[in-house]
Amino acid sequence: MTDKKLIAVVGATGQQGGGLARAILDDPEQRFALRALTRNPDSEAARALAARGAEVVSADLDDEASLTKALEGAYGAYFVTAFWQYNSVEREHQQARAMAGAAKATRLAHVIWSTLPDTRLHLPLDDDRVPTLHGRYKVPHFDGKAEAEAFFVEAGVPATFLSTTFYFESFVDFFRPARGDDGVLALHLPMADRRLPGIAAEDIGRTAFGIFTRGPELVGETISISGENPTGEEYAAAFAKELGSDVVYRPMSVEDVRGLPVPGADDLANMFVYYAEHESVFAGARDPEAVRKLNPRLQDFATWLAAHRDAFKGL
Repeated sequence: MTDKKLIAVVGATGQQGGGLARAILDDPEQRFALRALTRNPDSEAARALAARGAEVVSADLDDEASLTKALEGAYGAYFVTAFWQYNSVEREHQQARAMAGAAKATRLAHVIWSTLPDTRLHLPLDDDRVPTLHGRYKVPHFDGKAEAEAFFVEAGVPATFLSTTFYFESFVDFFRPARGDDGVLALHLPMADRRLPGIAAEDIGRTAFGIFTRGPELVGETISISGENPTGEEYAAAFAKELGSDVVYRPMSVEDVRGLPVPGADDLANMFVYYAEHESVFAGARDPEAVRKLNPRLQDFATWLAAHRDAFKGL
């Protein structure tokens, strides 16, 4: 048995939860014990956590009873959903309600809900320039998480709301610099000259760790995070410096995003409208120096890029 406070982490084998799991395990002071919640305790990632001393527990976000059992005896929990696996606000809400209900039933002292802003505060539903999706959302994967904050408040669960942002990892798969017909290596983002706050996925979990170390003083607070808030030109300049070759910034249009042959393209296109048109609200709420007080290892884009240079070989 241990007298360390036990943190249950949803998504401990994923990006956000994985960052928190590693922060707990790597903590020199060993302030917390880790309970990794996963649907598949036999996965390679789950077994790796167990080998490092984590307690690995099976849990199903669609089953409140399963979650309640998995949270028994924990001090706190990190809650995150995998919206893009099912692309449904309704299911995301069902899972959030289950997490809030299980947290209340097990009397957790502190939970963190991974969230995003409600874009409808600035992109009203009657704004026809941006299509309304699923009847009631502008950016479903943002707005649904913001709505779900109320589930924790109404249940009386002591929660901190961790408002995330664009992952630097998106440059590996979705916004990778590419050579055009003219042979020029270019970065394309639908941001015109506006700032796009970004963060390393690992740093979301590390910041959550910092919130848990601060404890109850941050209950009820919204912590908006980023590692840096560059413009497209500044992202391109960082690529050029790291790769040792010219990289130009050529903005793409939101309609180019809307036309991508991927699920949720409209959702993503609306997101970039929100990012760009309401830069003062979104980027303005994100101060990396304030985040660094919770996460001293916070990476700016150049630091992240240097660590991931191999992902951009051959450009």
